[in-house]
Amino acid sequence: MDFDLRFTDKEITAWGGMGLMKRMLDHIGFETALSASGLPQPGSNRGYRPEQLITQFMLSVWCGANRFEHGEVTRHDPVLKRLFGFKRMANFKAVMRLFNKFTQSTNESVMDSLYRWMFGQMAINGITLDLDSTVMTRYGAQEGAVRGYNPAKRGRASHHPLMAFVADARMIANCWLRPGNSSSANNAQAFLANTLHRLGGKGVSLLRADSGFCDSAFLDDLDRRQIHHIIALRMNQPVQRALVDAEGWWVLHDEEGKPVKGIELTRFAYQANTWSKPRRVIGIRQHVEQRAEPKGKTLNLFADDPVIGKYRYSALVTDLDLPATVIWRIYRGRADCENRIKELKYDFAAGSFNMCDFWATEATLNTVMLAYNLMSLLRQVLLKTSAVKHSSSPVQHTLQTLRYKLFAKAAYITTESRKPILNLALAMQKRTWMQGLWDASKSFDLPARFTPIYSP
Repeated sequence: MDFDLRFTDKEITAWGGMGLMKRMLDHIGFETALSASGLPQPGSNRGYRPEQLITQFMLSVWCGANRFEHGEVTRHDPVLKRLFGFKRMANFKAVMRLFNKFTQSTNESVMDSLYRWMFGQMAINGITLDLDSTVMTRYGAQEGAVRGYNPAKRGRASHHPLMAFVADARMIANCWLRPGNSSSANNAQAFLANTLHRLGGKGVSLLRADSGFCDSAFLDDLDRRQIHHIIALRMNQPVQRALVDAEGWWVLHDEEGKPVKGIELTRFAYQANTWSKPRRVIGIRQHVEQRAEPKGKTLNLFADDPVIGKYRYSALVTDLDLPATVIWRIYRGRADCENRIKELKYDFAAGSFNMCDFWATEATLNTVMLAYNLMSLLRQVLLKTSAVKHSSSPVQHTLQTLRYKLFAKAAYITTESRKPILNLALAMQKRTWMQGLWDASKSFDLPARFTPIYSP
């Protein structure tokens, strides 16, 4: 069939579903929070309001941008401009100029304010906090981008940000950008103190971290703060010998009481040379022939031993006086923060928005983190509320899925009795679902309630 080409003057957007996000932002008072955070102000009366620039940057990220230049796609969308109440949309260079105004002190004050506001929207009695670090490879001449540990791109310059996750709400509690040659435990105590401040007084019931944070000073700091913790141990030679000398290994049983083939646990007291006191340690070993993908490491001191060499070992240090099985299962939940990091990199392009100035890059990165938290709030509260009303199970969709399932909806705006109407092109069977989300986006309770993963 042969088609002719015609053009229309009607203003149409491919992102009509973003109306839900706009309504939620209005409901939680996002604009007010931005205004009160102390954002750098424009030097000209004709400059764009920084609140608009931050919102416009987040909007471009939600719509799939992974470069500053990609913000031009949403900039030229007239419906999004009206939907978010912008008189004129800013060029991506205006967004970059805003981030270039951030200094170390500006980063601290602005992000402290925004994170504290964000967690003020949550009601939770005790938080499970996961600490982790990641590598972001750089290809230019950015400040702080130096050669360090980079397993994906060996020898390439990178940044090594430190991150804290609220596991109960699948949100980010803090993010510090660091040079690529920083170790995981570098500045960990100051980072924890700042994270607790940004949580806005929310108590931490449990902290989980990998072996990079198993530092004597950090463990003592956790004891001083009376924060329960489970942290993986480094497999150095003294720990290897302690695991081999440990007695009382027993087979793990599942929740139904059935033995789990190939996994054994033990519990013993251990004091490293740098520790101030003995601590509880849970030893785990998995048989390489009985497990499809055994977790842990081979003990290099005993790799040639015919019995010990058939196991992969790991160990956890904790102050919890709980059965070894419970501690092991609680710690396994920390692996979910790796999924958060992958989503941040692949869906939110957290590693792509980098600038020459170090503090500008950190400001950009933290803005992406806040965009993630807002999207997580929509998933955890708005979509969950809708699923409950329709008697279905809530599914934790990634942003990439939500773009096509919820946000990428053709729409145009009309006016009736001076009231703007967003007209969505949506299949008939989806309209009741969308109407329910639309109504819920300005009616859900604040602060939003979350169930803690761990309660002492």
